Amino acid sequence: MLYYKLIIYVTFENNMFILELSVIIGKELRRRRLLQNKSMKALAYESDMEYMQLSRIELGKINTTVFQLLKLCTALGIEISDLFNKIESDLRYKKIKQELK
Repeated sequence: MLYYKLIIYVTFENNMFILELSVIIGKELRRRRLLQNKSMKALAYESDMEYMQLSRIELGKINTTVFQLLKLCTALGIEISDLFNKIESDLRYKKIKQELK
């Protein structure tokens, strides 16, 4: 079921766009990190990854693995399903907002 959430299509005015999930995931990870007042270096250390790797993930510059996401979520004290549920609800809100325009 988790695999289905990795590729999300949103229709706007009969055009199909594949959303750049790496950017959306990165923004949500950054938001969660900042809510906990954690530095990027601290989170990278706790997740056993390089600081620059985390930076690229948060900026959506690279795709990451589910394993790395799991390590980041564990270090942030959240479930990976919570991360994807938040992303899914944000996408639904954006789609509804776009349809109302």
